[in-house]
Amino acid sequence: MPIVWLASYPKSGNTWMRGFLANYLSGSGKPVHINDLARFSFGEHKAEYFERLAGRPFDELDAGTINALRPKVQRYIASQDQNTIFVKTHSAVVELAGVPTIAADVTAGALYIVRNPLDVAVSYAHHMGITYDKAVEELARSTTQLATTRHYAFQLLGSWSNHVTSWIAQKAVLFGVVRYEDMARRPEDTFGKVVRALKTPVDKARLRQAVKNTAFGTLRAMEEDSGFIEAS
Repeated sequence: MPIVWLASYPKSGNTWMRGFLANYLSGSGKPVHINDLARFSFGEHKAEYFERLAGRPFDELDAGTINALRPKVQRYIASQDQNTIFVKTHSAVVELAGVPTIAADVTAGALYIVRNPLDVAVSYAHHMGITYDKAVEELARSTTQLATTRHYAFQLLGSWSNHVTSWIAQKAVLFGVVRYEDMARRPEDTFGKVVRALKTPVDKARLRQAVKNTAFGTLRAMEEDSGFIEAS
C-alpha cells in the first residue's frame, strides 16, 4: 500500500505522534512501549533497507549510492503491507542530484508536525550535544542534514523554514499540519482531528486511552527505564 508520511524537522514531536497512532490503532489499554513503535511505523532511513537492496554491507555504500537507492527503499517499504503504511521521515521534500527525497509514486498522504523553531533549537542542541548558537546556525542553513551512521542513512533537512515550506507545498497529499503546541495544550482535541484527517473512525474511549498512554511523563519514563533505540 502507498505510504502516509509522518514528517517533521527533528525534535518536533514525531515520536509523540507515532506513539499516539500506535496506541490508538492497537486499541490496547496497555501503553505501546516506545521501543515497539517500529511495529506500527517504518523509518525510511534504516540502514537495513539500503543494505538489502544494494546487496552489500551498508558501510560500503557511499552518499551517492544511498541517495540513488532512496526511492527504491521507499517502494520496497510500500510493498511490505496491504494496509496503510505509516513512515517516519525528517527529510525535506527536495531533489538531491536529481533524485527525489520523497517518492511521489508511493505516497498516499502526509501529516506534517511543526514546532516553534526556538524550542526546536533548544531540543536539537541538547540532542546533538552542541551549543544553542550552533543549533540556531544548523536550523538556518540550507545544507543541514542528519549524517549517515551505522544504523541510518543520511537525511537532508535544509533550513527549518525551507523544510516547513517544502512539506506544506504538498497540497495534493497533505492530510494536515499538526502543531506540537496544540498536541501539548489540547491533546484530545488535536489527536482527534488527526484521526479524522486520516479518515479513521473516532472512538472517544480509545482516543482518551491513547492520549493517556502517550502522555509526556509516560514516554519519558519508558525512555529513562529502557533507553530509546532510535536515539542511538
